[in-house]
Amino acid sequence: MRSAAVTPEGDRIRWVELPGREPARVYVHGLGATSPAYFTEVAVDPRLAGRRSLLIDMLGHGISDRPTHVDYTLESHADALAGALTAAGVPAAEVIAHSMGGSVAIVLAARHPQLVSRLVLVDANLDPIPREPGSSGSSGIASYSEEEFLAGGWAEVRDRVGPHWWSTMRLAGREALHRSACHLTRGTTPTMRELLLELKIPRTFLLPESGGPLPGTDALIEAGVSVVAIPDCGHNIMLDNPEAFVEATAAALAPGA
Repeated sequence: MRSAAVTPEGDRIRWVELPGREPARVYVHGLGATSPAYFTEVAVDPRLAGRRSLLIDMLGHGISDRPTHVDYTLESHADALAGALTAAGVPAAEVIAHSMGGSVAIVLAARHPQLVSRLVLVDANLDPIPREPGSSGSSGIASYSEEEFLAGGWAEVRDRVGPHWWSTMRLAGREALHRSACHLTRGTTPTMRELLLELKIPRTFLLPESGGPLPGTDALIEAGVSVVAIPDCGHNIMLDNPEAFVEATAAALAPGA
């Protein structure tokens, strides 16, 4: 395990690193998740292995520190990741990022273009999300005030999301989880979608085939984004159908792709 301080107070982001050749690949998890748990199986697949690979946990999540003084906006997450990648000596990384991690990766590429050479977005959030009391995920978490969430709302979320997601969500700082969810539902200005459309690097968006077409697909394709539907999976594509995930990701990262 490796780490880097990413705030003036010395809070550290940590990651599991697999040795290999450059350019490096960086795997970024979603809300309430952790990259080693979500990406190890696919990162060591022979079709993706061989590159230096960082399975990195965003600040407030997993094995990284969980400071309560951080606002956990998407921009703050992106800047903290930038600090970690810079400290690790990782320029021009190929970034594979899931859900909220995909939103953060888009912001990272927009704010720190020297650090990202390619993006593979795994069912990432591109637009603001309505808050929905009683629902799972960011929309349900963000429907609580922070005081409500810390006082017991977190336990209601635990019971709704089920044991699989809670197995990693419980590692996140509660303030970090709530603030990250709130800022994810709010999105960025310009929106993540608008930032993605303006990026000039190779970009691929993977989504579950069962969810139907991605809104705005035509505009994404016109801007050069490859949109790939993956069969037999839900939101956690890399866990639900690792074979198809690896195949699509390897194709997206192939030289000349």
